Amino acid sequence: MVSWRRRPGPGLARLWGLCCLVLGCWPGALGCPASCGCSSWRIWCTGSSPGIASFPVPQRSAEGDNVTEIYIANQPNLESINDNEVGFYVGLKNLTVVDSGLRFVSRHAFVKNVNLQYINLSRNKLSSLSKKPFRHLGLSDLILVGNPFKCSCEIMWIKKFQETKFYTETQDLYCIDENNERTALLDMKVPNCDLPSANLSNYNITVVEGKSITLYCDTTGGPPPNVSWVVTNLVSNHESDTNKNPASLTIKNVSSMDSGLEISCVAENIVGEDQASAELTVFFAPNITFIESPTPDHHWCIPFTVKGNPKPTLQWFYEGAVLNESEYICTKIHVINQSEYHGCLQLDNPTHLNNGAYTLLAKNDYGEDEKRVDAHFMSVPGDGSGPILDPDVYEYETTPNDLGDATNNSNQITSTDVSNKENEDSITVYVVVGIAALVCTGLVITLIILKFGRHSKFGMKVHGEVKGVGLVDQIWLSLQDCDNEEQVMVAVNNDVHNNSTASDNNRLGFVLFHKIPLDG
Repeated sequence: MVSWRRRPGPGLARLWGLCCLVLGCWPGALGCPASCGCSSWRIWCTGSSPGIASFPVPQRSAEGDNVTEIYIANQPNLESINDNEVGFYVGLKNLTVVDSGLRFVSRHAFVKNVNLQYINLSRNKLSSLSKKPFRHLGLSDLILVGNPFKCSCEIMWIKKFQETKFYTETQDLYCIDENNERTALLDMKVPNCDLPSANLSNYNITVVEGKSITLYCDTTGGPPPNVSWVVTNLVSNHESDTNKNPASLTIKNVSSMDSGLEISCVAENIVGEDQASAELTVFFAPNITFIESPTPDHHWCIPFTVKGNPKPTLQWFYEGAVLNESEYICTKIHVINQSEYHGCLQLDNPTHLNNGAYTLLAKNDYGEDEKRVDAHFMSVPGDGSGPILDPDVYEYETTPNDLGDATNNSNQITSTDVSNKENEDSITVYVVVGIAALVCTGLVITLIILKFGRHSKFGMKVHGEVKGVGLVDQIWLSLQDCDNEEQVMVAVNNDVHNNSTASDNNRLGFVLFHKIPLDG
């Protein structure tokens, strides 16, 4: 009888592999040993066969960045945690190594694991344990029960650590003394084994720039502690002597750049360490390190940076005269960084009257400094390319950044354009004046004709019909000798009754219309 076994197809295999990858159970991930299980965030090694002989390390360093928990148990061949092994897991928070053969932890084992909060090294083979691997960590729990510690000064720090930490369950920690007897760690007494202490001769270091100063550090502890000075980023020249007690640090030609710097003295022995710190205060004259032409923001601002200690007083001058500040023009300090002050002279809606030279004077007890800057807020009215129609409206001057190339003259008016426009205006004026002169001349001539023409004599009067002259023409000639309206009407009546035609009647109305207003 033949038995059939269904083989998974390629699609099912791919799906299974994807599921394992998503669930984090793929044995090959992170270079996981045969006795361990690995996921994207956790590694656990609990199988004793074949077991592991060294701390698990990922094949690629980037693979361990997201691991936050490592759990190792029942590994008798794991005897040490060496430098840089745990350091591959920079995000590690919880580390457990229990019921194994651990005997040694390197002093630099956890240098890169600043996120470690919980360490459990219970039931291993630790006979001593230095504090150095743990001193930079903010541990909430360090569990060490079940280790065969020897009663010595080297584990005294564990006793102090237990006394300063609060635990819901007290750890039963023991050590083996010289008589091979178990002694509770809390009762352990080791002669000449004390925590060190450090004390500075001065905790408020003040010095004037360019001077020198010496600081002393007195230490105690058993065994006698080693002393070191922490002067990170100190710019000034300095030298130290740690072979004597008290140890000394001399800073020569102190620089203003070191003002606000912290200086520490560290005393350390096998029991633990102590540290004393002081802040260095340097007094120095003001220095205006930055000042710039005004820039428009919500208000116009002349930005500046001034360094000085103690804090300098600031005074502005405009065109050599003291600038009296007000709510419209005032000094604003925006950022203070140690002895450095960043601010600006703020101007609210300045006009061309505010253009000119501005000088900043900074002064304190140790000296003074001044810097000048030229400011141009607005063009002078009437100084542009065209007339200002409204004297209350001015145009702000713009920067090249606002309009691009400030040298672009495409919109400027040339001298030829101005000349042509002036010539056109002159011709127009001449034409108007000429017309006006002609009108006035015509009026004068008309008045002269009217004044003297009414008394002119043509040598003929119309008392009867003039031969060769029509009716209306005769009336017009007769009207020349009439002195009033009555005579006009008499002459008209006489002539009309004598001889008239239709065309003469039409012309008659014209004559009467124009004659009467002239006499009126």
